[in-house]
Amino acid sequence: MSDHYETLGVSRDASAEEIKRAYRKKARQLHPDVNPSPDAADEFKRVSHANDVLSDPEKRRIYDATGNENGESGFGGGGFGGGGGFGGFGDIFDAFFQGGGAQGPKSRTRQGQDALITVDVSLQEAVFGTQKRITVDTAVVCPECQGTCCQPGTHPEQCTDCGGQGQVRQPIRSPLGTVMTVAECPTCRGYGDVIKSPCQECYGHGRVRDKRPLNVKIPAGVRSGVRIRLSGQGEAGVAGGPSGDLYVETKVTQDPTFTRDGDDLHVTVRIPMTSAALGTTLKLDTFDGPQEISIPAGTQSGQTRRVEGLGSTRLRSQSGERGDLVVHLEVETPEDLTGEQRELLTRLASLRGEEQHTGTAVSRTQERGGGGGFFSRLRDRFADQ
Repeated sequence: MSDHYETLGVSRDASAEEIKRAYRKKARQLHPDVNPSPDAADEFKRVSHANDVLSDPEKRRIYDATGNENGESGFGGGGFGGGGGFGGFGDIFDAFFQGGGAQGPKSRTRQGQDALITVDVSLQEAVFGTQKRITVDTAVVCPECQGTCCQPGTHPEQCTDCGGQGQVRQPIRSPLGTVMTVAECPTCRGYGDVIKSPCQECYGHGRVRDKRPLNVKIPAGVRSGVRIRLSGQGEAGVAGGPSGDLYVETKVTQDPTFTRDGDDLHVTVRIPMTSAALGTTLKLDTFDGPQEISIPAGTQSGQTRRVEGLGSTRLRSQSGERGDLVVHLEVETPEDLTGEQRELLTRLASLRGEEQHTGTAVSRTQERGGGGGFFSRLRDRFADQ
């Protein structure tokens, strides 16, 4: 039976990369599509089979331990005999007691963690959406080694103690003989290679801490607590690993004029009693610019006027639908009347037949409906002055 290493033309301590290159070279020479020789087809099968065994760390380990073809199935050609060891049969114990045997070298790369940052958004920005320029203090790819963890011009070197496998075999004597165990290589810590010249900037981690500017699109209609996910904008991974995600949580700040209830905006406006009695047109500065709002005659304090479509944009609305603007009206009663003004109000009360009115209890329904008349309540207010 031919030796797999001889079939591929590599040494027994050849690295995985050397085995791969040797197989590709021979496969190109022996493939039936390019080599019509009858012997080439058989040789191509032998080369492919040898590559299947030697490119698999577990199969190669068993093959190296048994030294024969049967080692690929877990049994040595000598069964229990020879040399005081179990040979291939010992590898069955290995598989049971060591969690399945060797798994090959582990990777240095690890994905970066997700990050969370809070950004303040004004109520007006929340209504229409905006772009925010933020600065994120996070882990970024090392600018010196670009995530390789090595000093520029150097690279990791294969561990000579484990041959790049990341694990070493250790014989243990048992009542049944010698059992081969597998343990993490203490020299390379299971990575299969050693960084002899770590990057001085990141100390061999492949990333450093830095502040990074970032533009964030804040969608229209956001509220406090809404989180916006930016894929791949979190912490950079270790040793060139993929970055985590960045979550931007919005905090809508309080506006000095407008408040928000659902998708509606609310504002309170004070108007003089004469404007409330006679009616007027109110000019109001809104997020959409100046707006004229009609105030009908006889408006009572506490009444509202609703302007459709001037509220907040509905979050995730495809058509940009918006709530309403609700204007709450407060009628101001003057407290510093001049003599002439008092005389005019007294005359008005007389004309309305309210000069003898001393106040009558009204129901809550009448209160909400403005029962008793505006000037009647106004005269009562000044009755004791």
